[in-house]
Order: sequence, then structure tokens, then C-alpha cells
Amino acid sequence: MPETLSPREVFHRLLERIGAGRYAELAELYAEDAVVETVFEPVGPRRFEGRAVVAARFAQLSAGSPVDLTPVNVVVRETDDPEVVVAEWDYEVHHRATGRSFEAANIQVLRVRDGLIVSSRDFHDHLALVVAGGRLPELVQALEAH
Repeated sequence: MPETLSPREVFHRLLERIGAGRYAELAELYAEDAVVETVFEPVGPRRFEGRAVVAARFAQLSAGSPVDLTPVNVVVRETDDPEVVVAEWDYEVHHRATGRSFEAANIQVLRVRDGLIVSSRDFHDHLALVVAGGRLPELVQALEAH
């Protein structure tokens, strides 16, 4: 029987796979009924429910992502709830299409049960990615349309 990973170990495995661009392997870290909230997503859905939906989202990001992400300055804090960790880190981002490189801040609150992520509240700097990709005018138009 495989060993059940701790919330800290699950987070590190998640971040390792993102940094390696292994998006197709991310969904297996999530419970069947997982809920992911991308709190600072400027346009589009901010809540994803179920492993299948999360897997589709990762597949979409993988196929269309023009960025390489390298996690740095990683700090994981345990909480008084043994299922919950709060992680803070930066991505060193290289935008392949524009050649721009920069850092983007992140905070993630993960609830892990039986070695699988059951909920995640993600506070990523989406605006930095939009600006680096030269898509700010497109974002403004989308926001005005809402």
C-alpha cells in the first residue's frame, strides 16, 4: 500500500510538477470532488469543481501557456488544522513569446485529505502574466464587456 503524503509533501509535489511543466500529472494530486478557487483571476471562471474539471483546466493551461515557471522563495506554513497548509512563493517567469522575465507572487491555501487536495484557494498574480504577455488591452476590453 503506498504511503499517504502529508499536505506539505503534496504541495511540494504540485509545485515540482508545475515547475517542470508536467501539467498532465497535476490532476492526480486532486480528490475526485476537489474544489479549486483562483481568487484573483481577472476574467473567466474563478471556481473549478471536480478532478475532471481541474484536469481540463490544467490541459488548457499546458496547451496554451507561453511561460516557463520556476518556483523560488518557497515557504510552507502548517496551521492548527492538520489538513491545511499555507504556501507562499514566487515564480521566476520567462515569457517565451515576448522574451520578458519577471517574478510573480503566489499564495495558496491547500486542504489535503488522505494525500489528495480537496480544496485549494489560489492567490496568483494573474495581472503580471497578462502584462508580460502584452494582453492588457485585451483584458481591459473583456472587463468592460462584463
